[in-house]
Amino acid sequence: MLEMMLNGLATALAPLNMLFVFLGVVFGMIAGAIPGVNGPMAIALCVPLSYYMSPVAAIGFLVGLNKGAFFGGSISGILLNTPGTPEAAATTWDGHPLALQGKGQKALRMALYASVSGDAFSTVVLILVAAPLAAVALYMGPPEIFALICMAMTIIAGLGTKSLLRGLMAAALGILIGCIGMEPVSALPRLTLDITELERGISLIPIGIGMLAFSEIISQIGQKLDPAQSSSAVSFSSRPEDNRVSWKEYLGCARTLLRSSLAGTVVGALPGLGAPVASFFAYDQTVKHSREPQTFGKGNIEGIAASESANSAVVAASLIPLFTLGIPGNVAAALLIGAFVIHGMIPGPLMFEQNAQFIYSIYGSLILANLFLLGAGRVGLKAFCRVVQIPPAILYPIIILTCMMGSYLAQYSAFDVTLMLVFTVLAWLMRTFDYSIICLIIGFILAPIWETSLQQVLIASEQNPWMILERPVALALMALAIWIAGRSGRSGSRNAAQASHEQP
Repeated sequence: MLEMMLNGLATALAPLNMLFVFLGVVFGMIAGAIPGVNGPMAIALCVPLSYYMSPVAAIGFLVGLNKGAFFGGSISGILLNTPGTPEAAATTWDGHPLALQGKGQKALRMALYASVSGDAFSTVVLILVAAPLAAVALYMGPPEIFALICMAMTIIAGLGTKSLLRGLMAAALGILIGCIGMEPVSALPRLTLDITELERGISLIPIGIGMLAFSEIISQIGQKLDPAQSSSAVSFSSRPEDNRVSWKEYLGCARTLLRSSLAGTVVGALPGLGAPVASFFAYDQTVKHSREPQTFGKGNIEGIAASESANSAVVAASLIPLFTLGIPGNVAAALLIGAFVIHGMIPGPLMFEQNAQFIYSIYGSLILANLFLLGAGRVGLKAFCRVVQIPPAILYPIIILTCMMGSYLAQYSAFDVTLMLVFTVLAWLMRTFDYSIICLIIGFILAPIWETSLQQVLIASEQNPWMILERPVALALMALAIWIAGRSGRSGSRNAAQASHEQP
C-alpha cells in the first residue's frame, strides 16, 4: 500500500502533469472572474481536450480548473460587486465594501487565503475519511433529502432581507421557477405559457447573470449618472496595512475558517446541495456566532473568510461520493465522470481496488492545485486590482458584452439572453421591495432535488406525505427547521420592536 501511495504521488509530481494542473488553476481563475463563465462551464468546454492527455494530467487539469474558478469568482465580486459565480455572491457582501474603503487588496488576500484553507481542509478529509462520510450520504433516502432541503431553505431565508417570511416567499418563487419545463414523471410541459423554449426548463446561467451580475452593472451605471452617488468608486489605499492580511487578522478568523470549512465539507459530501448552499449557510452561521453582527455587510473580513472557505471546501468534498459511490456531489463532479469514462475508468468503490495508484495520483494533484492556487493568486493579485482602473466607459461595455455572451454560450440560445434581461428586471423589483435575491436563486437550484425527493416520498408511501414523520432523521431535520424558523421569527419581532422604541 505504501509503495502504491508513493508511486501515485510520484506520478502527480511528473513535470508534464504538474504543468497541466498549473494551467488548469490559471485558466480557472480567469474563467471564474468572468461573470457567467463558471467552473462547470469551463470543465464542460475542456473535457473533450482531456482526451489527448494522460489520465492523471486530464483529471488534474479539470480539477485545477474547478479550484481556480471558485477563487476567480470572488475577484470580480470584490472589485466590481459583480460575482463571477453564484457562490461568490456572499463574498461580495463584505468584499466590495472593503474595496470601496480602499482595501481591495486586503479583501482579495483574505479571499485567497480562505479559499486555500478551506480547500486544504476538505482535501485532508477526502484523503482520510472519504468512505465514512460517503456512507452517511448513502443512508440519505428521499424523506431525509426532502427534510434536509426544507431545513436549508429555512436557514437561508433570513439572508439578504429583514423578514423571514419574505425570504421564504422568495425561495418559494425560486422553486416555482425551477418547476418550469417538463414534468419529470409524466414528461408533460408545465408553466411554459406555450413558449417552446421553456419546455426544456430555465438554466441557472441566465438567472445568475441577470440577477447577480447584469442588474448590478445597470445599478452601477445609474450611480455613475447620478452625481450624488458617483463617488462610490473603488480606489486603493497606499497604507501597507490596508493591502495585506496580517497573521493576527488571519488567526483571528481561524474559528470562522474551521467552522466554515467543516460546513463546506459536509455540504459537498452530500450530493446535490452545491457550493452556493455552503457559502450562504457558512456566512449566516458566522454572523450568528459573531459578537459584532452589525459589522457584517460593511467590510468584515470574517464574512469573506466564511464564504470563501466554505465554497472552496466543496470542491474536494464533492469527490467523496464520486470516488466511493460513483455519485457526483455537484455539477462539476458530474462532468468529471465524462473524463473518467474517456480514460476507461468508472468511478465507484471498485476504483479503489482496481486503480488505487490512480486515486493517490489524483490526491497529489489536488494538493498541487491548492499550492498553485496560492502562488498564482499572490502573484496575480496586483494585476487583478488594476482591472478596476480601466475607465468605466470601457469596462462596463466589456462586462455587459460578457454577460450577454455568457448567457448565450450556456446553451447557444438567444432566448437565454432574453431571460437574462427578464431576471434583471425581476432583481430590480425584488431589491426595491426588500425580497432576497439569494433565496430565490438557492430555491431555484434546489428545486429539482426538492421536487424529485417529494415525488419519491409520495410514490413510495402511496400518496401519504406523513411518511416523513416515520423516519427519525427526517423528523429531526424537520423539527430543527421549525425551531430555526421560530427562533428567527422571534428574533425579527424583537429587533423590530426595539427599533420602534428607539424612534423618537
